[in-house]
Amino acid sequence: MIDFNKKKGFICDMDGVIYSGNRVLPGVSDFIDWLKTNGKEFLFLTNNSGYTPRELKQRLARMGLDVSEEHFYTSALATAAFIKDQAPGCSAYVIGASALLNALYDVGVTMNDVDPDYVIVGEGNSYSLESLTRATNLVLAGAKLVGANSDISGPVENGIAPACRSLIAPIEMATGKQAYFCGKPNPLMMRTGLKLLGCHSAESVMIGDRMDTDIISGLESGMSTVLVLSGISTRETLDQYAYRPSVVLGGVGDIVTAANGQTSQN
Repeated sequence: MIDFNKKKGFICDMDGVIYSGNRVLPGVSDFIDWLKTNGKEFLFLTNNSGYTPRELKQRLARMGLDVSEEHFYTSALATAAFIKDQAPGCSAYVIGASALLNALYDVGVTMNDVDPDYVIVGEGNSYSLESLTRATNLVLAGAKLVGANSDISGPVENGIAPACRSLIAPIEMATGKQAYFCGKPNPLMMRTGLKLLGCHSAESVMIGDRMDTDIISGLESGMSTVLVLSGISTRETLDQYAYRPSVVLGGVGDIVTAANGQTSQN
């Protein structure tokens, strides 16, 4: 068991950990209160590129949770940071939500559907056969292919929905080109998260519901890892992987229970 009281920083996934669809998950309010009361540094690090930090703050507020904007970092922001570093002032054809477009605009990327430097794909309602066909031909013409994240699916209220990796796969198959993904488990995103926290990996915890993004990214970054069973994963799916989380819990509320028990033991 991790000694949660001794950890300084907590990086937490959102979909399937904090909420499912428009429903806050059990124990989340107690978990956020515990983080604040105990002066923990925390960051909600989400691969969902469809929301800005302000929109995520407002979304949680509608669920009764008070979390300020600086506690959110998304794969849209990670993608924008990567593109800015690689090719300042470049252009891109983008399939995705306004949050991804805004993040790219903010770092100086211009939109271009004729001869862009990049084709960038995230989740969003702009995905269609028409946009897919245009993206495919732009990549064949030389544009580099970038995905906001490598999630195949994500939890929704009544099951799962295809996520970025599933949406970008037809472009990869049609062109023979492999996309570069900026979200978890890309270590660039994890290093940024730790930098925003101001914490070393050894004193931090990664919490998520996915083995293939959350847990592997925390593990490879040197963090303790908590797999919660409130989203995609089950105990049975653990056997599909050669690595293990530090601990498996039902949900983030169990972290508070464990921390309180550890305090009483001390």
